[in-house]
Amino acid sequence: MPSNAPPARIPRATYRLQLHKDFGFEAATAVLPYLQRLGVSHVYCSPIWRARPGSLHGYDVVAHDEINPELGGDEGFERFSQAVKAHGLGLLLDMVPNHMGVFGADNPWWLDLLENGQASRYATYFDVDWSPPNRTLRGKVLVPVLGAAYGDVLERGELQLAYADGRLAIRYHQHLFPLDPRSYAKVLQRVVEELPSGEPARLAMQRLSKESAALPAHDDPDAAHRADRQAAVPRLQAALAEAAAEEEVREAIDTVLKALNEDPGRDALDALHDRQAYRLAWWRVAADEINYRRFFEVNELAAMRVEDEGVFEATHARALDMAAAGTVDGLRIDHPDGLLDPRQYFDRLQQGYLKRTRPEAVDTLMAEAAESRQWPLYVAAEKIAAAHEDVPHTWALHGTTGYRFANVINGLYVERKHAQRLERLWREYADVGQDYEEIVREAKLAVARGSLASDLTLLAQALHRVGQAHRSTRDHGFNTLREALAEVAASMPVYRTYVIDEPSAQDKRFIEWAVADAKRHTDIADDSVFEFVRRCLLLDPPPGLGGATTEALLRRFVHRFQQFCAPVAAKGVEDTAFYRYHRLISLNEVGGEPAVFGLSAAAFHGASVDRARHWPHTMLASSTHDNKRAEDVRQRINVLSEQPAAWRLGLRRWRQGTRGLRTEVHGKPAPSASDDYLLYQTLLGSLPPDPLDDAQLAAYRERIEAYMVKATREGKQHTSWTRPNEAYEAALKRFIGGVLGRLQPNPVLTELRQRAAELAWFGALNSLSATVVKMVSPGVPDLYQGSELMPLTLVDPDNRTPVDYGHRDRLLATFEAAQQAGTPAQDTIAELSAEPADGRLKLWCLWRLLQLRSELPSLFFEGDYLPVRVQGDKRAHAIAFVRSTREATLVVIAGRKFAQGFAQAEWPVGEAAWAGTRLAWPAALVRRLQGAQATEVLGGQAVQLPDGPLPLGSVLQQLPAAVLLVRHAPRGA
Repeated sequence: MPSNAPPARIPRATYRLQLHKDFGFEAATAVLPYLQRLGVSHVYCSPIWRARPGSLHGYDVVAHDEINPELGGDEGFERFSQAVKAHGLGLLLDMVPNHMGVFGADNPWWLDLLENGQASRYATYFDVDWSPPNRTLRGKVLVPVLGAAYGDVLERGELQLAYADGRLAIRYHQHLFPLDPRSYAKVLQRVVEELPSGEPARLAMQRLSKESAALPAHDDPDAAHRADRQAAVPRLQAALAEAAAEEEVREAIDTVLKALNEDPGRDALDALHDRQAYRLAWWRVAADEINYRRFFEVNELAAMRVEDEGVFEATHARALDMAAAGTVDGLRIDHPDGLLDPRQYFDRLQQGYLKRTRPEAVDTLMAEAAESRQWPLYVAAEKIAAAHEDVPHTWALHGTTGYRFANVINGLYVERKHAQRLERLWREYADVGQDYEEIVREAKLAVARGSLASDLTLLAQALHRVGQAHRSTRDHGFNTLREALAEVAASMPVYRTYVIDEPSAQDKRFIEWAVADAKRHTDIADDSVFEFVRRCLLLDPPPGLGGATTEALLRRFVHRFQQFCAPVAAKGVEDTAFYRYHRLISLNEVGGEPAVFGLSAAAFHGASVDRARHWPHTMLASSTHDNKRAEDVRQRINVLSEQPAAWRLGLRRWRQGTRGLRTEVHGKPAPSASDDYLLYQTLLGSLPPDPLDDAQLAAYRERIEAYMVKATREGKQHTSWTRPNEAYEAALKRFIGGVLGRLQPNPVLTELRQRAAELAWFGALNSLSATVVKMVSPGVPDLYQGSELMPLTLVDPDNRTPVDYGHRDRLLATFEAAQQAGTPAQDTIAELSAEPADGRLKLWCLWRLLQLRSELPSLFFEGDYLPVRVQGDKRAHAIAFVRSTREATLVVIAGRKFAQGFAQAEWPVGEAAWAGTRLAWPAALVRRLQGAQATEVLGGQAVQLPDGPLPLGSVLQQLPAAVLLVRHAPRGA
């Protein structure tokens, strides 16, 4: 960073806390001493802004300038942030720029939008199409919130007119829908008729009725009229509140509202609803007609137009103020792929920070930061990047939140050579004919044509307008364009492209690939439409499509298409295909590619070298709040890739042993063979290693039932969220109940537990090794709450269960006490090694390596990464690399694929286990390492490095991983 710019405080290691009403700032404060002693540098919080009441995640923000009172509000946050500093820690905040929580009665911006429509000062904050194809929705926003058809809900009296604080509104259960103040007039006129003639109250209400009727319409396009309305509405409502303070007026209002609500025909209420700037509708209507952009397909999360500078400032001002004041050290950005222009957004974050810290030199400092790629504010983005995709280097951030790394490191522990055997096993058992790519394409098409159909229609309408501008393209019909766009979106090999003014080389490559793939799969008769789509997506329209109006339409179409592709990918791949393709479910992780079966050591080294060069401060995740399975569950399941024969035999026995538990639903087996295959992997990955009693088994069964219902609904093959198949789900639960209903006699469960115990042994070795690799790899290690031990949790909400910090704190205290008492680390390791699956050894390694990161931060912030070649008999069972600076060199050795190379009863250490296996030093490090004195960080023992290759057995004496630190004398010493 140039010396005149405020430097970013780069985290050494972060710890993610999920905050909610039952774990707020006070509870988080109590955990800080433990986190400080563990050795992380930053607490990394889920969103702290006011969210929908009861939110357990905080991503349904309703006020970006208010700290959530359920967490402790401003006072609670002030105490928490001061405690963070007092413990020498930093703070990262999770920002949600793409969307806000709506519905309910909690979001003042959304309520104002409903009340005033296009005349609202917040009308441009939300991404609403006020001129949708359905002409009856022109000037209105569709609100798909009702639990049944509008007419049925109305007739049942579930919609009720209500009055509060000078406002009239329609209530529906917990939801509030303010009336357009212009529509108060008819209601107030009926109130007038309830009041005595000539009385001041009656005259006042007559005046208010006339003022209401005189307001400009909510869809009046005149800017001056809108301004007049914005000024007049608060006066009208204040006057109504003052008048209603009189008992007789309030009684008259209540009488009128009661009559309207109890009117058998509900005609007056229906007519009043028709005059609003919104239309209430059955939630199922959203797929066809919704005209506001959402987060994915979630109606309750309305997308924001953060590309508007005013919206950006309104949603980010307080967070940037906190950063400028030093209260916050950095920001984690949720789902930037939903934004129109992520590059612009990240620039504005850095500019907003500089405006508050160095306002006199913003442009100069931004230019210097862009050149050096050292940004003043630490920013990490939740960007899911494919293996063949580069996060744009022009973005003003330090990296991503680590989903890619989670999949890279997991792949190290998958046996690649058994890919075809497991593929055949999966296909035969589940009777699946499609390959993964076909499953993905089908799922993405279903999402584009189904839950996102209204978005697709708007896109097709926009492209149709462009095509109609010239005779050479006007014969591309609306329906043909709509289908072509769905197929191109389904073929997109990444979440989205980032074309704003022109495509980058990477954007062009992905667009060309997607169009060619769509054309290859299409049933469209005239496939020339794809050339038109291709040129439009590249902002290179066919000749004749010129002019400022057409160009503006085209850009708008391209921008919206990119925002459409992201939810198609997320819902089609992660939330559908991942729950249909079960070859090895440890690969079905956010940001993962299940078709890629494991990762070679060379590929891992390549990814690490690239990260060290381009993104040295990106986050390194392994478990997250979004993961499908915790890291330790995945590491257990990875072991199956090493034992395909045992896996096949087990499946055969369990299928035979559970025949009596299966039923039929609509003539088909329930559960399906595919769901059966998913269930057995899930059980082997998550069965507790400790003995179970009946109560613990019952609790575990409830977790698995909830998980499997969610998984099958996501898969959308036998049941779904939109159309739950109660008969199938009941059969699935009965099956699970039969497998997990009792401990004895239960031969299937007995064998599953025995098999799970074996996988737990090897899985714990995997977890231990992966922990070591993660903690010393280029980047910033991130720990998800509780993952310092081995919680065997599944997808949310299972992975958000309370963490027993008291237990973790006591374990850490025993390590500290042993160290202070001078107990040799080797003795502690020997004790912990007896039960590797209980997580204590994992915690030990984390603690030791976090202390090392604290002691030698430059080694991890700036150190080179060099692969080290493993030679000999068990070269496939270890990976090694070096981190190096002038001051120190770190040699890292980590075992892997233990189930093939070692017996379960054999602790994979020592000369006998690793005989004939050695490290060959990179030529660049021979002089620095041969004959050097090193310290093994995990065990604390001194190690004399040999003059030649390093035998693994000589350093892997207690653990199947070693971290050797060599300190170098300063030059000239």
